Amino acid sequence: MTGAELPWAALRQRLLDAGVLAELGEPGLFALGAEFNRAFDALDALYVRTFADLDAESWRFPAVEPKSVFEKTDYVASFPQLTGSLSVFTGGTPEHAALLRDRASGADWEDHLHPSGLMMSPAACHPLYALLTGALPAGGRTFDVLGSCFRHEPSPDPMRMQTFRMHEVVHVGTAESALAHRDQTAPRLVEMLTSIGLEVDYVPANDPFFGRTGRIMASNQREAALKFEITTKVYGDEAPETAIGSANYHNDHFGTAFGILDVNGQVAHSACLGLGMERTLLALFAKHGLTTTAWPPAVRSVLWQGNE
Repeated sequence: MTGAELPWAALRQRLLDAGVLAELGEPGLFALGAEFNRAFDALDALYVRTFADLDAESWRFPAVEPKSVFEKTDYVASFPQLTGSLSVFTGGTPEHAALLRDRASGADWEDHLHPSGLMMSPAACHPLYALLTGALPAGGRTFDVLGSCFRHEPSPDPMRMQTFRMHEVVHVGTAESALAHRDQTAPRLVEMLTSIGLEVDYVPANDPFFGRTGRIMASNQREAALKFEITTKVYGDEAPETAIGSANYHNDHFGTAFGILDVNGQVAHSACLGLGMERTLLALFAKHGLTTTAWPPAVRSVLWQGNE
């Protein structure tokens, strides 16, 4: 184990020993214990309270999305290595017998499965845009979306789970309203995170979050200031900061892909503010300790509003 790996290994072991997490046999796949779930409910409620004045429409989506929707998002052009597809068995009795023979011999019986037409959702808001085809009302629409995400990024670092939840506030409207949404909600999220004891930075991102066949890549995305990340130190001052949230202006990417028009009949623009729930909670456990009742009183007061 390298020196760079020691901090995350120590945190991972502490989380496991305390029962905050439990391993499920694959890197980046964990069960979430009682303390984690208690903190999750409080953090999620705080997020909702923080943006309650937006009167966002609440939507919840399954962890999978149709391949037709996934392809329109163009996610695979930027992140093929993170993509996950669901495969299923569609054969009859002879095919089942062949599958069982391979399973008994230790061969890869998964070769008998076929694509289902369903993809694992890599972002909570992806399925939303397919519901918005057509014209938007004046002022656009704003949504509260909480969803499970999958990204094939196996890692022993507990901050890099393969399955996790994102809570997003999404706006679809004109270019002006989408940019305003991003730039007005991001400082509020920073303030919310600061109120529960996290030291965070708001910095330009450099990953290719979107773009037709990858044409919008890291350097010019940063230059265009399309995406910002909210980062915090989890593993000490010498380690890189970890992103726990992001504020994204998608330009007209999703409006074009899904045929969404603003009130003026122009292709709609969109923006979203997302908080990685598991990452934020692990940052809180790393900062405040592994028992929520022992967290600083000021932090508990914000999260539970005196209702512990």
